[in-house]
Amino acid sequence: MSAPSPWVTENAHHIAPGGSVLNLACGAGRHTRWLVDQGFRVMGVDINIENMGDLMAHENVAVLEADLENGHWPLGSGSFDAIIVTNYLHRPLFPHIMGALAENGVLIYETFMAGNEDYGRPANPDFLLQPDELQDLCKRLDIVAYEQGYEDDPKPAMRQKIVAINRS
Repeated sequence: MSAPSPWVTENAHHIAPGGSVLNLACGAGRHTRWLVDQGFRVMGVDINIENMGDLMAHENVAVLEADLENGHWPLGSGSFDAIIVTNYLHRPLFPHIMGALAENGVLIYETFMAGNEDYGRPANPDFLLQPDELQDLCKRLDIVAYEQGYEDDPKPAMRQKIVAINRS
């Protein structure tokens, strides 16, 4: 299991202590594991949850298997104190993500951007943010941290990252 993203660990202090967190497109659950160890209640959602078996019995973890790209928003009108998304982009989900942030809820998001095709996958433009796109997608939120550009850790890539709070 790989370590949690430094962007997530360095910015989790913005989340209300003991708050509810949605780990969207959570993969094998590296962030779900780390967040629950920090005292948060976490819902992990992914199309394939078979690598999250150990988390399913944890009292502060809910796991939901859902295809986020071919169907309805699986979380109804639920809201969360934070939403974490890493290494995933499906633009049609942004209205749902924004709608699922509770008042003062925190969005911590990081994924690949245009230019990443020079370093490997993803290379499909459908999965690469354009310059400043993440900032534009989150314009109704209070942006407290934003970065974009080249990174070499954990591997060379072009990325965008944001931490934004729903102050509405």
